[in-house]
Amino acid sequence: MAREVRDVVLVDAVRTPFGKAGPKGMYAETRADDLVVAALREILRRNPTLPTDRIDDVAIAATTQIGDQGLTIGRSAGILAGLPRTVPGFSIDRMCAGAMTAVTTMSASIGYGAYDLALAGGVEHMGRHPMGEGVDPNPRFLAEKLVDPEALLMGKTAENLHDRFPHLTKARADEFAVRSQERTAKAYADGVIQADLVPVAVRSAEQGWGLATVDEPPRPGTTREALAALKTPFRPHGRVTAGNAAGLNDGATAALLAAAPVARELGLATKARLVEFAFAGVEPEVMGIGPVPSTEKALAKAGLTIDDIGLFEINEAFAVQVLAFLDHFGIADDDPRVNPYGGAIAVGHPLASSGIRLMTYLARSFEAHPEVRYGITTMCVGLGMGGTVIWENPHYGKES
Repeated sequence: MAREVRDVVLVDAVRTPFGKAGPKGMYAETRADDLVVAALREILRRNPTLPTDRIDDVAIAATTQIGDQGLTIGRSAGILAGLPRTVPGFSIDRMCAGAMTAVTTMSASIGYGAYDLALAGGVEHMGRHPMGEGVDPNPRFLAEKLVDPEALLMGKTAENLHDRFPHLTKARADEFAVRSQERTAKAYADGVIQADLVPVAVRSAEQGWGLATVDEPPRPGTTREALAALKTPFRPHGRVTAGNAAGLNDGATAALLAAAPVARELGLATKARLVEFAFAGVEPEVMGIGPVPSTEKALAKAGLTIDDIGLFEINEAFAVQVLAFLDHFGIADDDPRVNPYGGAIAVGHPLASSGIRLMTYLARSFEAHPEVRYGITTMCVGLGMGGTVIWENPHYGKES
């Protein structure tokens, strides 16, 4: 039977506020699956015309798939969120690009015609499950020198990127980090970020119940002088610090995807149309360069060039990783098209959830910039990968 390839649209995307990982973080006593359930329920609340029995699948990503991030979390979270038992679900892992991969996997199924509607999401509770917890890397990785030993430590891969591109100095990284904090503060002041945040009830044995309504990690008022004085934990006299990298965080995201004709049939909104996506592999010891080949690959498949892209959401795992991308494509460090609402250095990076956080920001930028036709979400991925999704603005050419 011949199948017609269909356009896939991002109907909606939300996230919980991101918290600081650890015993003092706001989610210290909150379960990981409860975070993603809150995000899924908010998607359903915001889209009341969505018939839940027509959702074809639920894909939820987590990097550390144990404990309350295990048990095939796409299925278990779907049940907990109140979806009909007839809606299946599964878990997915591509480290930092988990939620991004959940979106592209569901989108491929929709575009092919196997699905009409799907939910995608990601969650990471790094306070309960530190990155690498329970893993047992095969000794061949090191014994046979398949990878550099530093490839398994993300902070050291960022230092390696500084080594490879010495013109990407610590001063530039700190400058970029300050700008991320400043743009995040402005986005909060303008009410942009809050529009897609899901309030989460949190409990503390000492303080009782509370409500998480804003991101915990941002440090407004951060100065270049303060960042210059921070320690470099990954290497003596290094360049990567807690100030020019994303922290350890907890949080969850969720997105609703649909075939374009189905979205129209059900009266669902369209925040973005998926144009193309690509993943690429690079040397694991410099994993931060991953977004460069994945973006080149996606652009080539789409028949576009970097000049066609009017908005960029680049995950700020490390400032140097973003700078390497910008430098490669000849984009200025302070280009207003890049992360206009700040990024992970300020709001945090709960690993597998972050891909959809990029999409929420891009969707808001699309609304504000109808003169822009295409935008991308891109990120580096542990063990040497990059992922890029190209989106089209549904508001293109319309009056703002």
